[in-house]
Amino acid sequence: MNIGAHVRGGGTLIPSLDAGVAIGATSIQVFVQSPRMWKPSQYAPAVLEAYREAQRDHPTITDTFCHATYLINLATSDPELYEKSVAALSHNLAVGRAMGASGVILHVGSHKGVGFEEVVDQVVRAFTRALDDAGADTECPILIENAAGAGGTVGRSLEEIEALLEASGRDERLGVCLDTQHLFASGVDYATPSAARRLLKDVDRRIGIERLRCLHLNDSKTAFGSNRDRHANIGEGEIGEAGLAALVGHPAVRELPLLLEVPGDGGGPRAEDVVAARSVVERGVALYRRGGAKTTETK
Repeated sequence: MNIGAHVRGGGTLIPSLDAGVAIGATSIQVFVQSPRMWKPSQYAPAVLEAYREAQRDHPTITDTFCHATYLINLATSDPELYEKSVAALSHNLAVGRAMGASGVILHVGSHKGVGFEEVVDQVVRAFTRALDDAGADTECPILIENAAGAGGTVGRSLEEIEALLEASGRDERLGVCLDTQHLFASGVDYATPSAARRLLKDVDRRIGIERLRCLHLNDSKTAFGSNRDRHANIGEGEIGEAGLAALVGHPAVRELPLLLEVPGDGGGPRAEDVVAARSVVERGVALYRRGGAKTTETK
């Protein structure tokens, strides 16, 4: 299994690898600019190359993912905000590619009530512009993250993500990151092996299981179907360890990077959160061992 965590990057980025090691993580997620400021962080080419080499040769950290700044809204009707969003995404992709990241995870944004169908084309144009401007490839794709479903958020269902992929011509530089809390908050059941199989079959049918590059592994402070994005520590929320186990223990998921975005004690994921996540995966794996070979099917 590969239990990862969101960690702080720092000016030279390499300390983020040490931060991951310190809590026992085997993959990490970082911001490469402030999540709530437009000003991009500037990294010297030597810094990015040094990180790339350190990540490539690291004995325990297998993958680094970048999370794009939260300010991006590719579904906005405001032309100035749209251009700033495309530029920010392009910058995040360029940095991610230069540092050898395995993808840039993106909250697409909100259409603010105008309707999903009205913004599909502009979102896809933004994807293409940012990917082309950054020189991005399949090694560092945009990873569309599913939304919890509040307001006019884009990507609140597999159907919406499928529509974005279709409109892009299924660009191979696009992938997906599924967030367990967002799935739960948007009313997606995966609490049993049969429910998890149904979900992953739907992922494979609509998106392609090969596009699923990682998961955000989070418990939920809010109830099932609440459409609210509120993360809790593993086993301390409304999903619980039993509710997470069937999904993260499924053979199609269990070896993916499972990235914690939990509050810990206020400073983000801790060593005990990594331990709790490992326990949940082990619990899930045991479900499938008891359930027999047919439970491994995703198609």
